[in-house]
Amino acid sequence: MYYTKILSIFAVLTLLSGCAVMTGHPQTAEDFRQAVPGAMTAKFESFEVNRPFADVAATFSNKAPECLDATIRTTSKTNMSYQVIVTNYNPTVLVSDNRAELHMQMHHEAGVLNVTKEPPGGYYMLIADALPVDSQTTRIDLYRPTYGFSLLTKTIKAWADGSNTGCPDMAKL
Repeated sequence: MYYTKILSIFAVLTLLSGCAVMTGHPQTAEDFRQAVPGAMTAKFESFEVNRPFADVAATFSNKAPECLDATIRTTSKTNMSYQVIVTNYNPTVLVSDNRAELHMQMHHEAGVLNVTKEPPGGYYMLIADALPVDSQTTRIDLYRPTYGFSLLTKTIKAWADGSNTGCPDMAKL
């Protein structure tokens, strides 16, 4: 009896601790940056590009609103279900003398039930910070999902290094 009671208490505490971790999503860009290193499904990476900071900042400022501000409608149909999901992608670029930030957020307008509080603009899914190293080199700190969104990650890396300034096919994210 005592052993069963201890196991039951341990199981409840384990479930509650898991729920406590899963009850909230980052509400700000800084919260997202802090959460990524400890998350199982997110990754931090840092790399340098041989491109002046001003050029990287200008590319982020020009391309993000043009290419990433989109609303995508997807449907899936099986013999058991039919689902329509409408997702709004919201990029934000903030530039100062020594930092350019590209924040990518997504908000599901239809088809997905939110179980945690959503920050204004949607859930954070990626942040790219550009920082000058010297006059010809810029460091990129990238906070991103481990899985999925590889096309978005590739696009932002290409924008940073100047190798490609095209837009990704947002329907394929």
